Amino acid sequence: MWRVMPIRTMPATAAAIAGAVCISSSAVLMKLAHTSPSITALGRCALALPVLGALAWAERRRGAPPLPARSRWLARLAGLFLAGDLIVWSHAIDAIGAGLSTVVGNLQVLIIAVLAWIFLGERPRRSLVLASPVMLAGLVLVAGLADVGGSRAYGTDPALGAVFGVAVAVIYAVYILTLRQATSVPGARSAVAAVLFEATVGATVASALLGLALNDYRLGPTWPTLGWLALLALTSQVIGWLLITVSMPRLAAGTIGALLLIQPAGSVALSYAFLGERPSALQLAGVVLILAGVVIAVGGAGSAAGPSRRSTKIIRQASGASTGMSASKSP
Repeated sequence: MWRVMPIRTMPATAAAIAGAVCISSSAVLMKLAHTSPSITALGRCALALPVLGALAWAERRRGAPPLPARSRWLARLAGLFLAGDLIVWSHAIDAIGAGLSTVVGNLQVLIIAVLAWIFLGERPRRSLVLASPVMLAGLVLVAGLADVGGSRAYGTDPALGAVFGVAVAVIYAVYILTLRQATSVPGARSAVAAVLFEATVGATVASALLGLALNDYRLGPTWPTLGWLALLALTSQVIGWLLITVSMPRLAAGTIGALLLIQPAGSVALSYAFLGERPSALQLAGVVLILAGVVIAVGGAGSAAGPSRRSTKIIRQASGASTGMSASKSP
Protein backbone atom coordinates (compact mmCIF):
# COMPACT_ATOMS: atom_id res chain seq x y z
CA MET A 1 0.00 0.00 0.00
CA TRP A 2 1.12 3.52 -0.77
CA ARG A 3 2.01 4.93 2.63
CA VAL A 4 2.43 8.31 4.29
CA MET A 5 5.87 7.42 5.67
CA PRO A 6 7.79 7.82 2.36
CA ILE A 7 6.23 11.28 2.02
CA ARG A 8 7.62 12.25 5.42
CA THR A 9 11.13 11.28 4.28
CA MET A 10 10.96 13.29 1.03
CA PRO A 11 12.92 16.56 0.92
CA ALA A 12 10.50 19.30 1.98
CA THR A 13 10.96 21.39 -1.16
CA ALA A 14 10.46 18.40 -3.46
CA ALA A 15 7.32 17.36 -1.59
CA ALA A 16 5.90 20.89 -1.72
CA ILE A 17 6.57 21.21 -5.46
CA ALA A 18 4.97 17.83 -6.15
CA GLY A 19 1.96 18.77 -4.05
CA ALA A 20 1.58 22.12 -5.80
CA VAL A 21 1.76 20.43 -9.20
CA CYS A 22 -0.96 17.97 -8.13
CA ILE A 23 -3.38 20.61 -6.96
CA SER A 24 -2.69 22.95 -9.87
CA SER A 25 -4.87 20.62 -11.94
CA SER A 26 -7.87 20.92 -9.58
CA ALA A 27 -9.85 23.59 -11.41
CA VAL A 28 -9.14 22.04 -14.81
CA LEU A 29 -10.38 18.62 -13.65
CA MET A 30 -13.44 20.24 -12.08
CA LYS A 31 -14.23 21.84 -15.42
CA LEU A 32 -13.60 18.65 -17.38
CA ALA A 33 -16.03 16.71 -15.15
CA HIS A 34 -18.92 18.70 -16.68
CA THR A 35 -21.23 18.20 -13.72
CA SER A 36 -23.00 20.36 -11.16
CA PRO A 37 -21.03 22.14 -8.40
CA SER A 38 -22.50 20.00 -5.62
CA ILE A 39 -21.77 16.75 -7.44
CA THR A 40 -18.23 17.95 -8.13
CA ALA A 41 -17.65 18.67 -4.43
CA LEU A 42 -19.34 15.43 -3.35
CA GLY A 43 -17.44 13.30 -5.85
CA ARG A 44 -14.08 14.84 -5.02
CA CYS A 45 -14.54 14.21 -1.30
CA ALA A 46 -16.46 10.90 -1.27
CA LEU A 47 -14.11 9.22 -3.73
CA ALA A 48 -11.14 10.27 -1.60
CA LEU A 49 -12.53 8.79 1.62
CA PRO A 50 -11.51 5.13 1.07
CA VAL A 51 -7.90 6.09 0.32
CA LEU A 52 -7.65 8.55 3.22
CA GLY A 53 -9.31 6.03 5.53
CA ALA A 54 -6.76 3.38 4.60
CA LEU A 55 -3.92 5.84 5.12
CA ALA A 56 -5.31 6.88 8.51
CA TRP A 57 -5.56 3.21 9.51
CA ALA A 58 -1.96 2.60 8.41
CA GLU A 59 -0.91 5.69 10.35
CA ARG A 60 -2.44 4.24 13.52
CA ARG A 61 -0.75 0.89 12.89
CA ARG A 62 2.61 2.66 12.86
CA GLY A 63 1.97 4.10 16.31
CA ALA A 64 0.21 7.43 15.73
CA PRO A 65 -2.01 8.26 18.73
CA PRO A 66 -5.81 8.28 18.36
CA LEU A 67 -7.14 11.62 17.18
CA PRO A 68 -8.61 13.57 20.13
CA ALA A 69 -12.38 14.13 19.97
CA ARG A 70 -11.92 17.91 19.76
CA SER A 71 -9.64 17.54 16.76
CA ARG A 72 -12.10 15.22 15.02
CA TRP A 73 -15.00 17.62 15.37
CA LEU A 74 -12.94 20.68 14.45
CA ALA A 75 -11.71 18.87 11.34
CA ARG A 76 -15.28 17.91 10.43
CA LEU A 77 -16.35 21.52 10.94
CA ALA A 78 -13.52 22.59 8.66
CA GLY A 79 -14.89 20.15 6.09
CA LEU A 80 -18.16 22.08 6.08
CA PHE A 81 -16.29 25.16 4.89
CA LEU A 82 -14.34 23.08 2.37
CA ALA A 83 -17.61 21.87 0.83
CA GLY A 84 -18.88 25.45 0.54
CA ASP A 85 -15.56 26.53 -0.93
CA LEU A 86 -15.65 23.83 -3.63
CA ILE A 87 -19.23 24.62 -4.61
CA VAL A 88 -18.61 28.37 -4.89
CA TRP A 89 -15.35 27.68 -6.72
CA SER A 90 -17.25 25.72 -9.38
CA HIS A 91 -19.41 28.79 -10.00
CA ALA A 92 -16.29 30.96 -10.25
CA ILE A 93 -14.81 28.55 -12.80
CA ASP A 94 -17.97 28.75 -14.90
CA ALA A 95 -17.94 32.56 -14.83
CA ILE A 96 -14.27 33.40 -15.28
CA GLY A 97 -12.44 30.18 -16.16
CA ALA A 98 -10.37 27.60 -14.32
CA GLY A 99 -7.08 29.46 -14.44
CA LEU A 100 -8.23 32.94 -13.42
CA SER A 101 -10.53 31.67 -10.67
CA THR A 102 -7.59 29.82 -9.13
CA VAL A 103 -5.45 32.94 -9.20
CA VAL A 104 -8.15 35.05 -7.53
CA GLY A 105 -8.46 32.41 -4.82
CA ASN A 106 -4.89 33.22 -3.76
CA LEU A 107 -6.26 36.34 -2.09
CA GLN A 108 -6.81 34.00 0.85
CA VAL A 109 -3.23 34.79 1.90
CA LEU A 110 -4.36 38.32 2.80
CA ILE A 111 -7.73 37.24 4.13
CA ILE A 112 -6.18 34.75 6.55
CA ALA A 113 -3.93 37.51 7.87
CA VAL A 114 -6.95 39.78 8.39
CA LEU A 115 -8.93 37.04 10.14
CA ALA A 116 -5.92 36.22 12.31
CA TRP A 117 -5.71 39.90 13.27
CA ILE A 118 -9.39 40.03 14.17
CA PHE A 119 -9.72 36.73 16.00
CA LEU A 120 -6.18 35.91 17.16
CA GLY A 121 -4.84 39.40 17.82
CA GLU A 122 -2.00 39.08 15.28
CA ARG A 123 -1.34 42.44 13.66
CA PRO A 124 -0.56 42.17 9.91
CA ARG A 125 3.09 42.63 9.04
CA ARG A 126 4.22 45.51 6.87
CA SER A 127 4.71 43.17 3.91
CA LEU A 128 1.04 42.21 4.02
CA VAL A 129 0.00 45.86 4.08
CA LEU A 130 2.24 46.60 1.10
CA ALA A 131 0.90 43.59 -0.81
CA SER A 132 -2.76 44.52 -0.37
CA PRO A 133 -3.02 47.32 -2.98
CA VAL A 134 -0.96 45.29 -5.46
CA MET A 135 -3.26 42.29 -5.19
CA LEU A 136 -6.42 44.42 -5.25
CA ALA A 137 -5.21 46.16 -8.41
CA GLY A 138 -4.66 42.74 -9.93
CA LEU A 139 -8.19 41.73 -8.93
CA VAL A 140 -9.61 44.76 -10.75
CA LEU A 141 -7.77 43.77 -13.92
CA VAL A 142 -8.73 40.09 -13.72
CA ALA A 143 -12.38 41.08 -13.22
CA GLY A 144 -12.29 43.05 -16.46
CA LEU A 145 -13.19 46.30 -14.71
CA ALA A 146 -10.35 48.21 -16.35
CA ASP A 147 -10.61 46.97 -19.92
CA VAL A 148 -9.97 49.76 -22.40
CA GLY A 149 -9.62 50.14 -26.11
CA GLY A 150 -12.30 47.61 -26.94
CA SER A 151 -10.47 44.70 -25.34
CA ARG A 152 -12.70 41.95 -24.05
CA ALA A 153 -12.06 40.17 -20.77
CA TYR A 154 -12.21 36.38 -20.83
CA GLY A 155 -15.19 34.69 -19.18
CA THR A 156 -18.97 34.60 -19.44
CA ASP A 157 -19.15 37.13 -16.56
CA PRO A 158 -15.65 38.11 -15.39
CA ALA A 159 -16.87 40.56 -12.73
CA LEU A 160 -19.19 37.97 -11.18
CA GLY A 161 -16.42 35.39 -11.45
CA ALA A 162 -14.10 37.69 -9.49
CA VAL A 163 -16.78 38.12 -6.81
CA PHE A 164 -17.14 34.34 -6.57
CA GLY A 165 -13.35 34.07 -6.45
CA VAL A 166 -13.14 36.44 -3.50
CA ALA A 167 -15.89 34.46 -1.77
CA VAL A 168 -13.84 31.30 -2.38
CA ALA A 169 -10.83 32.98 -0.77
CA VAL A 170 -12.85 34.00 2.30
CA ILE A 171 -14.43 30.57 2.81
CA TYR A 172 -11.10 28.86 2.24
CA ALA A 173 -9.42 31.12 4.77
CA VAL A 174 -11.98 30.09 7.40
CA TYR A 175 -11.43 26.45 6.43
CA ILE A 176 -7.67 26.72 6.86
CA LEU A 177 -7.88 28.49 10.22
CA THR A 178 -10.38 25.90 11.48
CA LEU A 179 -8.21 23.04 10.24
CA ARG A 180 -5.23 24.68 11.92
CA GLN A 181 -7.09 24.61 15.22
CA ALA A 182 -7.82 20.92 14.70
CA THR A 183 -4.15 20.12 14.17
CA SER A 184 -2.97 22.29 17.09
CA VAL A 185 -4.69 20.09 19.68
CA PRO A 186 -2.09 18.02 21.63
CA GLY A 187 -1.94 14.52 20.20
CA ALA A 188 -3.14 15.55 16.74
CA ARG A 189 0.06 16.85 15.17
CA SER A 190 1.38 13.46 14.13
CA ALA A 191 -1.95 12.27 12.71
CA VAL A 192 -1.71 13.81 9.25
CA ALA A 193 -3.94 11.38 7.34
CA ALA A 194 -6.44 11.10 10.19
CA VAL A 195 -7.09 14.85 10.28
CA LEU A 196 -7.50 14.99 6.50
CA PHE A 197 -9.83 11.98 6.65
CA GLU A 198 -12.07 13.65 9.25
CA ALA A 199 -12.12 16.93 7.30
CA THR A 200 -13.07 15.04 4.15
CA VAL A 201 -15.86 13.22 6.04
CA GLY A 202 -17.25 16.60 7.03
CA ALA A 203 -16.93 17.90 3.49
CA THR A 204 -18.67 14.83 2.05
CA VAL A 205 -21.66 15.15 4.39
CA ALA A 206 -21.86 18.91 3.88
CA SER A 207 -21.65 18.56 0.08
CA ALA A 208 -24.53 16.06 0.11
CA LEU A 209 -26.69 18.30 2.30
CA LEU A 210 -25.88 21.46 0.33
CA GLY A 211 -26.68 19.64 -2.90
CA LEU A 212 -30.11 18.73 -1.55
CA ALA A 213 -30.75 22.23 -0.24
CA LEU A 214 -29.69 23.83 -3.53
CA ASN A 215 -31.40 21.18 -5.70
CA ASP A 216 -28.06 20.90 -7.42
CA TYR A 217 -27.71 17.21 -8.22
CA ARG A 218 -26.82 16.81 -11.89
CA LEU A 219 -24.29 14.13 -12.74
CA GLY A 220 -24.15 14.43 -16.52
CA PRO A 221 -22.60 11.58 -18.55
CA THR A 222 -21.56 8.87 -16.10
CA TRP A 223 -18.36 8.35 -18.05
CA PRO A 224 -15.97 10.13 -18.23
CA THR A 225 -17.43 12.30 -15.43
CA LEU A 226 -16.71 9.73 -12.72
CA GLY A 227 -13.23 9.22 -14.13
CA TRP A 228 -12.41 12.93 -13.90
CA LEU A 229 -13.85 13.11 -10.36
CA ALA A 230 -11.82 10.08 -9.29
CA LEU A 231 -8.65 11.66 -10.69
CA LEU A 232 -9.55 14.94 -8.94
CA ALA A 233 -10.04 13.11 -5.63
CA LEU A 234 -6.74 11.24 -5.90
CA THR A 235 -4.52 14.10 -7.04
CA SER A 236 -6.00 17.00 -5.08
CA GLN A 237 -7.82 15.65 -2.04
CA VAL A 238 -5.30 12.88 -1.25
CA ILE A 239 -1.82 13.17 -2.75
CA GLY A 240 -1.61 16.96 -3.06
CA TRP A 241 -2.93 17.63 0.44
CA LEU A 242 -0.67 15.05 2.08
CA LEU A 243 2.45 16.30 0.32
CA ILE A 244 1.76 19.91 1.23
CA THR A 245 0.63 19.21 4.80
CA VAL A 246 3.82 17.27 5.52
CA SER A 247 6.22 19.66 3.77
CA MET A 248 5.09 23.14 4.74
CA PRO A 249 6.02 23.04 8.46
CA ARG A 250 9.61 22.25 7.40
CA LEU A 251 9.98 25.18 5.00
CA ALA A 252 10.91 28.80 5.57
CA ALA A 253 8.19 31.31 4.78
CA GLY A 254 10.34 32.88 2.05
CA THR A 255 10.67 29.53 0.30
CA ILE A 256 6.93 29.04 0.54
CA GLY A 257 6.43 32.39 -1.20
CA ALA A 258 8.28 31.15 -4.27
CA LEU A 259 6.59 27.75 -4.27
CA LEU A 260 3.21 29.43 -4.05
CA LEU A 261 3.54 30.52 -7.66
CA ILE A 262 3.51 26.95 -8.96
CA GLN A 263 -0.14 26.20 -8.27
CA PRO A 264 -1.89 29.29 -9.75
CA ALA A 265 0.62 29.63 -12.60
CA GLY A 266 0.27 25.93 -13.34
CA SER A 267 -3.50 26.22 -13.34
CA VAL A 268 -3.40 29.08 -15.85
CA ALA A 269 -1.04 27.09 -18.08
CA LEU A 270 -3.11 23.90 -17.88
CA SER A 271 -6.37 25.75 -18.57
CA TYR A 272 -4.70 27.35 -21.60
CA ALA A 273 -3.51 23.98 -22.90
CA PHE A 274 -6.50 21.74 -22.14
CA LEU A 275 -9.50 24.09 -21.96
CA GLY A 276 -8.53 26.69 -24.55
CA GLU A 277 -8.87 29.55 -22.06
CA ARG A 278 -7.40 32.77 -23.41
CA PRO A 279 -7.42 35.61 -20.84
CA SER A 280 -6.98 39.14 -22.17
CA ALA A 281 -3.67 40.95 -21.85
CA LEU A 282 -5.03 43.07 -18.99
CA GLN A 283 -6.27 39.99 -17.16
CA LEU A 284 -2.85 38.38 -17.50
CA ALA A 285 -1.34 41.58 -16.11
CA GLY A 286 -3.74 41.20 -13.20
CA VAL A 287 -2.52 37.64 -12.70
CA VAL A 288 1.04 38.93 -12.47
CA LEU A 289 0.03 41.57 -9.90
CA ILE A 290 -1.85 39.10 -7.71
CA LEU A 291 1.02 36.62 -7.74
CA ALA A 292 3.52 39.40 -7.08
CA GLY A 293 1.39 40.42 -4.10
CA VAL A 294 1.48 36.85 -2.79
CA VAL A 295 5.28 36.81 -3.00
CA ILE A 296 5.51 40.19 -1.23
CA ALA A 297 3.10 39.09 1.50
CA VAL A 298 4.66 35.73 2.23
CA GLY A 299 8.25 36.69 1.46
CA GLY A 300 8.06 39.46 4.04
CA ALA A 301 7.36 36.86 6.69
CA GLY A 302 10.87 35.57 6.27
CA SER A 303 12.53 38.95 6.78
CA ALA A 304 15.42 39.45 9.12
CA ALA A 305 13.18 40.87 11.80
CA GLY A 306 11.34 37.59 11.85
CA PRO A 307 7.64 37.07 12.42
CA SER A 308 6.07 35.76 15.57
CA ARG A 309 5.79 31.98 15.80
CA ARG A 310 2.02 32.12 15.46
CA SER A 311 2.18 34.39 12.39
CA THR A 312 4.64 32.05 10.70
CA LYS A 313 2.33 29.09 11.29
CA ILE A 314 -0.61 31.01 9.87
CA ILE A 315 1.30 32.02 6.76
CA ARG A 316 2.52 28.45 6.25
CA GLN A 317 -1.01 27.12 6.56
CA ALA A 318 -2.27 29.77 4.14
CA SER A 319 0.49 29.00 1.70
CA GLY A 320 0.06 25.25 1.84
CA ALA A 321 -3.55 25.45 1.30
CA SER A 322 -4.23 26.85 -1.75
CA THR A 323 -3.76 26.38 -2.97
CA GLY A 324 -8.23 23.90 -3.54
CA MET A 325 -5.62 22.81 -1.83
CA SER A 326 -6.83 19.91 -1.40
CA ALA A 327 -4.66 20.51 3.27
CA SER A 328 -4.89 21.27 -2.16
CA LYS A 329 -6.36 24.28 -3.78
CA SER A 330 -6.98 22.65 -3.85
CA PRO A 331 -9.12 25.44 -3.71
